[in-house]
Amino acid sequence: MATLKLTKNELRDQQKRLALFERYLPTLQLKKAMLQFEVSLVITEISQLKEKFGSAKETVAHFSLLLADKTACDVVQYAEVIYVKKHYENVAGVEIPIFENVVFKESDYFLYDTPVWVDRATELIRDLVIAREKVNIAEEKRRALEKELREVSIRVNLFEKILIPRSQENIKKIRVFLGDQQLAAVAQAKVAKSKMKKEMAE
Repeated sequence: MATLKLTKNELRDQQKRLALFERYLPTLQLKKAMLQFEVSLVITEISQLKEKFGSAKETVAHFSLLLADKTACDVVQYAEVIYVKKHYENVAGVEIPIFENVVFKESDYFLYDTPVWVDRATELIRDLVIAREKVNIAEEKRRALEKELREVSIRVNLFEKILIPRSQENIKKIRVFLGDQQLAAVAQAKVAKSKMKKEMAE
């Protein structure tokens, strides 16, 4: 760490630095509050999406015996994911994923060659996959927001606990030193004046 210069120029620099920190801190605090709010929203969203995923899982479970019979028809292949479509939006300075939809492999079975329950089972399994992907994307969103929140919290702490107090302490030290110097100069001037008067009187 550089040695503090006890000069008027350094005092001005420290005052400018302090003003800059104090101007920037409220912006960081606001961002931190916004991120905390967004994190709490996404935690609630994840909880709701997990409930929906659980319900979809229970519904698919009713077809478990039919799905286990691969000789009748392997319905799971009709829910094969090609890709998950999502876009990104900026929230509180963070690029977060937004779920759009899931693109599945085209079903290429013949209507008359398959059991009547295949369509419904395919729809339910696809709903289950969509519910799972929504949870995954919400979790990705939470991770991105929490990462940014950690970084902003570190910066807020740095400003509040280190940079601002250090600048304030430096300003105080310089002012005390300059004040002492001024008093010493005044005292020296008085001594010199009184010497001159004494010499002139003699």
